[in-house]
Amino acid sequence: MKYGCAILADIHHNMLEGLRGLLESTFSTVVMVADLNSLHTAVNKIHPALVVVDLSMATKCGANIAVKIKELHPELRFIVLSVHDDKAVAKKVLDAGSLGYVLKRSTATDLLPAIDSAMKGEKYISPDLCYEIQ
Repeated sequence: MKYGCAILADIHHNMLEGLRGLLESTFSTVVMVADLNSLHTAVNKIHPALVVVDLSMATKCGANIAVKIKELHPELRFIVLSVHDDKAVAKKVLDAGSLGYVLKRSTATDLLPAIDSAMKGEKYISPDLCYEIQ
């Protein structure tokens, strides 16, 4: 079963292209953006089923991207990708409202299970992190 639209937000173009194929197996449309303004505009126009966003995407106020997304779009389902395997960072992201925390080094194995969980409204965290979701 394919879901509607997904937005993939990452400042690294190579990462966008690599993940796009994974997302296209699950979503009918994948929109790629590379900054917070484009993400906000795309969410307002498209109303995606899910957003997959890079944790390092900058916000003007310096806030965690997960906090900013939840502030701007409280109903939005989203998963955060990160290079940081720090449990405290993962906890902040999940506490801010993300339905998933996926380590970039594990996207090939962890992104699709994270998407399945998020679409059910459940949280997912990369198993390599060894962090229990509360």
